[in-house]
Amino acid sequence: MMEKKDLEKIEVDIEGMTCASCAQTIENSLKKHESVSEVNVNLATERASLTYDPEEMNLKKIVQNIEDTGYSVSEESFEFKVPDMTCASCVQTIESSLERDDRILEANVNLPKERVYVKVVKGTISENEIIDLIEGSGYTARSLKSDESRESEVTEAEKRTKRAKRLMIYAWIGTVLMVPFWLQLNFGFLVGEFLPVSDFTMMIIMAVLATVVGLGIGWPSVHSKTFKSLASGNINMETLITLGVAAAWTAGILSFFLEIPSFFMVSGMILAFHLIGQYLEDKAKGRASSAVKELLELEADTARVVRDGEEMEIPLEDVKEGDVMKVKPGEKIPTDGVVVEGSSNIDESMVTGESVPVLKEEGDEVVGSTINQEGMLMVEATKVGKDTFLSQVVEMVEKAQGTKLPIQKLADRVTSKFVPGVITISIITFIAWNLASGRLVGILEWAQNFLPWVNPGLGTFGLALFASIAVLVIACPCALGLATPTSVMVGTGKGAQNGILFKQGDALQIMQDLDTIVFDKTGTLTKGKPELTDFWTPNNSAEQMLSKAASVENASEHPIAQAIVKGAKERDIEISDVKEFENVRGKGVIGTVDSEVIVVGNARLMNEREIDVPGHIEEKMKELQDEGKTSFYVASDKNVLGIIAIADKIKEESKEAVKNFKDVGLRTVILTGDNERVGKAVADELGIDEVEAEVLPDEKASRIQELQEEDGRKMVAMVGDGINDAPALTQADVGIAIGTGTDIAIESADVTLVRGELDAAFQAFNLSKHIMKNIKQNLTWAFGYNSAAIPLAALGFLHPAIAAGAMALSSVTVVGNALRLKGVEI
Repeated sequence: MMEKKDLEKIEVDIEGMTCASCAQTIENSLKKHESVSEVNVNLATERASLTYDPEEMNLKKIVQNIEDTGYSVSEESFEFKVPDMTCASCVQTIESSLERDDRILEANVNLPKERVYVKVVKGTISENEIIDLIEGSGYTARSLKSDESRESEVTEAEKRTKRAKRLMIYAWIGTVLMVPFWLQLNFGFLVGEFLPVSDFTMMIIMAVLATVVGLGIGWPSVHSKTFKSLASGNINMETLITLGVAAAWTAGILSFFLEIPSFFMVSGMILAFHLIGQYLEDKAKGRASSAVKELLELEADTARVVRDGEEMEIPLEDVKEGDVMKVKPGEKIPTDGVVVEGSSNIDESMVTGESVPVLKEEGDEVVGSTINQEGMLMVEATKVGKDTFLSQVVEMVEKAQGTKLPIQKLADRVTSKFVPGVITISIITFIAWNLASGRLVGILEWAQNFLPWVNPGLGTFGLALFASIAVLVIACPCALGLATPTSVMVGTGKGAQNGILFKQGDALQIMQDLDTIVFDKTGTLTKGKPELTDFWTPNNSAEQMLSKAASVENASEHPIAQAIVKGAKERDIEISDVKEFENVRGKGVIGTVDSEVIVVGNARLMNEREIDVPGHIEEKMKELQDEGKTSFYVASDKNVLGIIAIADKIKEESKEAVKNFKDVGLRTVILTGDNERVGKAVADELGIDEVEAEVLPDEKASRIQELQEEDGRKMVAMVGDGINDAPALTQADVGIAIGTGTDIAIESADVTLVRGELDAAFQAFNLSKHIMKNIKQNLTWAFGYNSAAIPLAALGFLHPAIAAGAMALSSVTVVGNALRLKGVEI
């Protein structure tokens, strides 16, 4: 029996339990494990208490076991700023350090954003404990919680870029000052003609300058990070630079005593080139993350509120729900709200990407940071702070930018071994040159004909040092670490600017592999509101007939009745008073208009009223119904006057969007709860391949699963907007929610289309193609660069200073390529 001291006890919150049998199911499942000695699941508190042997069972296994029973453990997420990460090795170090703690379910590090995202079992570990874990691996961290921290983060990034620029300039000043002395020592000209100093004195001057650059500038920018990392048992890109600078500086010192060339200037150039890359990388990363900065800049700074009859201007953060804000023409609406007085056209381009202003009147909702163009508005604040639309957009963009795509796993596997591997290759290179310098020098003599910096006459030790230093500084794990997240950052920012919000970054990669796209009908392909489409009579009295029908329907509150009334008003048709109104449920309405009894309804109501429908009118009714329109007879006494029809009109952009999806080879399907005739009519008009009609909400999810399982494994996207679409959006490989739909649909989706237009779904698909292509280009460059550069350096073909420059250029190239996504057409 296990001793008590060997056991650990933990409590976790469980979601999804509804009855005692749920608790019993979880208890029985956990008790099957011999390492679990005690389990108590409390349904009332929704908590499970466990005592277990940590050597046999860890928390991650417990969580997995609970999830296997169909329930879930409550999770919480934290976000941290880690400003001293520099390369993919840093990412691997932090992630592996965090994931060793079984309370942490997932750790995701975003190098260009300098963020660490951590998902934990709720209540088992605190923010401070996570910070201790990060700092224990050799880095500094602080929690990110508020919009204020986001803004300060932008300021910090700007300060860091300025500091990198300053250090770069100082390093280059010191290095350039060494150049004339290096030329004199190596080529015997320039300095000796102007300065009466000996070679020894020039070497002393170079040693001082190299020490000032290498230590005075190198310590705060590189070496301090190296030693901090080594102290925690880790190595990173700074380790390579430090070793390269130290080796070149040491060789310079040895040149006082041995017949080898001075490497002092090389030590300075290695650091100076590295700082060029660091500065350009910081600057480019700032541009890459500008989407969030631009969103934050959209916020108003102050609001003009009316409290107790007094108008006052207050900071935006002091606005409370229920405050009435006065918004003058040309001003930003401070926060989300509803118009309580006035009307005006609102520029909502920051929300929808559309430049056409939208008229807002009393009772209409408005979004914070949109611009009031002309009229005075009084707006009641309904959402403030983190609950506003803009804050939610920023959060969604940042979450997507922090997601690690599956394609990144390959780079992660390489970078986890990268720095140790490079150091090993550098040592092997040094040994190989000392053991087989004869053959290698012959290769250099050949290369000397077209590579002017190659000098076979450096001697065995000098050539070995030359090649091994070049290997250290040419390798660039940074390019591998930046390849994926930088493209994701820029791409999701581009999407946000066009009203496309990726809630889950994984959707970026999955979308390019789609086989099938499924559309909900109502509110997705169609406008979601019934409209009057036809009013027909066998003679020329159609407007008179519509006037009588609308007059009767005006007494009803049914959506169909309101659509008929609205259609009549839009056509300036007279609407009269109705008497003796009767609503015949499921069949139609009856009323007296100007002493004439008017009946509006379906065929069953006509039969009940013994109204005979002539054949040619019946044929017209069938024709309209075949077009997917809901149609009604209009009769007076015993005579049918004509037919009125309404329909949920197809959105203007739906046809083009469907065509675009079909053109790229996707199978298109309608999944609707409406009847088959209506669904087929919409499909025929839009050119959609298949229709699944009269499908219940839970059946929608099952049908998505069936589509996924056809002919092996198919990748299926679902586009919807309603509560009934939520299960299907969750089941689909990619759920795309129309942003004008319900909150639950948006919450269930991976992608949200803010402006609610279907063509944005194809733009999202197209954007994912561009992003994945960009990522593959970056990874190809990063892998290709290192694969080619390291062997060339080992053979002595690359001067260490050139190698340092090329290393810096590789990271900048990757970030620069990612920035091209800002200009792509989607």
